[in-house]
Amino acid sequence: QVQLVDSGGGLVQAGGSLRLSCTASGRSFSRYNMGWFRQAPGKEREFVATITWNGDNTDYADFVKGRFTVSRDNAKKTVYLQMNNLKPEDTAVYYCAADSAGGLLSYTSYAYDYWGQGTQVTVSS
Repeated sequence: QVQLVDSGGGLVQAGGSLRLSCTASGRSFSRYNMGWFRQAPGKEREFVATITWNGDNTDYADFVKGRFTVSRDNAKKTVYLQMNNLKPEDTAVYYCAADSAGGLLSYTSYAYDYWGQGTQVTVSS
């Protein structure tokens, strides 16, 4: 069992940056692949980024490649999402999630077992 707490969201102008954090409780965090998803009003939740349990592999949705970076610090039980060059279309609630199955990276929400409560990111034009 793991509990996830998302933080770091806020209001930023287009072109600005934010760093989201997701801190876990429980002893198994270092074995879980982690993901970031987002959901804008009236839209379905969508994949943003993912990272393997050891941080060796990452992958991103095309619309954030080159702008967002996912990383983790297992000693701190925390995964990060550095977001640069933000655009108004990045406005959404961002969620971190844990995949307890490990193995290959997962890109769909149903593959993840545990979710944070979400943090709002608003980008003004």
